Amino acid sequence: MSDNLPACPECSGAYTYEMGVLLVCPECGHEWSPSDESAGGTGDKVIRDAVGNVLADGDTVTVVKTLKVKGSPTGIKAGTKVRNIRLVDGVDGHDIDCKVDGFGAMQLKSSVVKKA
Repeated sequence: MSDNLPACPECSGAYTYEMGVLLVCPECGHEWSPSDESAGGTGDKVIRDAVGNVLADGDTVTVVKTLKVKGSPTGIKAGTKVRNIRLVDGVDGHDIDCKVDGFGAMQLKSSVVKKA
């Protein structure tokens, strides 16, 4: 086992190991490619939408599937446009902060939107 392997980007675990072309953390189970880490070495986290487009602050996105919202009988319909998003380090994968017309301020996951 090599001593110069990087720590896990998810949990900062020090016991990472190589499995083929991937690096694996036995503590949290996260797998990543060493090339991903070298590309992200600038400290900026790249957030991509459901189809792989890179998102940025101020973008307009479209919801790709109907989302249930607590307290609302209808939820957010697929095809709803959300303007002027803000990228954040949210809780539980919710990395988009926005205002949805008819619902107000909320956080969305980037996996349920696509760039408009």
